[in-house]
Amino acid sequence: MIRSRALHARKRRVEAELAEARRQLGETQARLGHSEAELHRVLAHQDTAIREAERTAEENTKVVLKGAARLLQSLTAEATMILEGIQQKYGGHPVLADLLEVHHANAQMARKSQGIAVMCGAPLGRRTQPASVYDVVRSAQGQIRNYSRVTVMQHNGMALKASAVAPVALAVAELLDNAASFSQADAPIEVTFQQVQKNLCIIIDDAGVSMSDEERQKATALLSGDTPPQLSQLGTQPKFGFPVIGLIARHYGFKVDVTGVSRYGGVRAVVLLPEELWTMEEIAPPPTEEAPVRRIRRVEDHDDAAARTAHGLPKRGARQAPVESVQPAESGGPITPIRAPRRGLGGLQRGTLRGRDLAAPTPEGSEEA
Repeated sequence: MIRSRALHARKRRVEAELAEARRQLGETQARLGHSEAELHRVLAHQDTAIREAERTAEENTKVVLKGAARLLQSLTAEATMILEGIQQKYGGHPVLADLLEVHHANAQMARKSQGIAVMCGAPLGRRTQPASVYDVVRSAQGQIRNYSRVTVMQHNGMALKASAVAPVALAVAELLDNAASFSQADAPIEVTFQQVQKNLCIIIDDAGVSMSDEERQKATALLSGDTPPQLSQLGTQPKFGFPVIGLIARHYGFKVDVTGVSRYGGVRAVVLLPEELWTMEEIAPPPTEEAPVRRIRRVEDHDDAAARTAHGLPKRGARQAPVESVQPAESGGPITPIRAPRRGLGGLQRGTLRGRDLAAPTPEGSEEA
């Protein structure tokens, strides 16, 4: 009996101690839950602060780079104006070829600075007139280093609308530069055009090194423009090509694909332009064979004694300077003589400058879509 009472007393003590331990465990678990919640709040606040700091650093870096890129663009634009002035002044001089090489190097620097500015959120320049798709591609060709390797197939009838000229020229220039950089120095690069349903395709085929599946997936993600990479993710030697193409393609409504294989075994890049970005090229009316002259001096039927010699022969009039061509004048307006155009290197110069003018945006403002 005594032993049974002792066992019962011991049982009650153990149960009491167990209840106290459970109570303390509950309190400890409650404090632990509170600590865990506080830790989650601290971690969330820390993550928010880190993301905000990264966003602020990214924005500040973009502002600095954009300002630097704008400065480079203004300097290259000034250099372009100086070079054009020299070329126009000394168009027939043998030094023209060297000036064109300097002009070409300046155009490459202008494209690079424009890509950096776009990557940092700067808009492209405005254009008010459409341009032939052939001229736009030729303009892009003139902005890469190995431009002589690019062959552009002649294409007539299609023109890009004004809002698409600058972005498409920049995108094609980046694709051509990428094709030239990842292929041999003597490998060909072909550009063709194809109309598929209501879309216009600019197709670039190179004979370079093909991409792996991983590289194709990464390139597709960059060209989609869905998640543009941060500047810190571009590496110590940043490559702005595909990220810039993705940004402008998404903004202006066209698509770029580099997953195809060219007939040379390299990469096939396709710029797909929907019908909203292109139109049929306007055909200029053929020039008239002879320029009409409004005012023609007529000979009077009656003899003027003052206009004849003593023997009755007509006097010779004052000799006038020859005029190569006559510009049509409005009724009652003066006739304006036009000099014949210069030939040789001067014509090459004017053609080169005319093609590069397509890729010369104004320094401020975005294009109106």
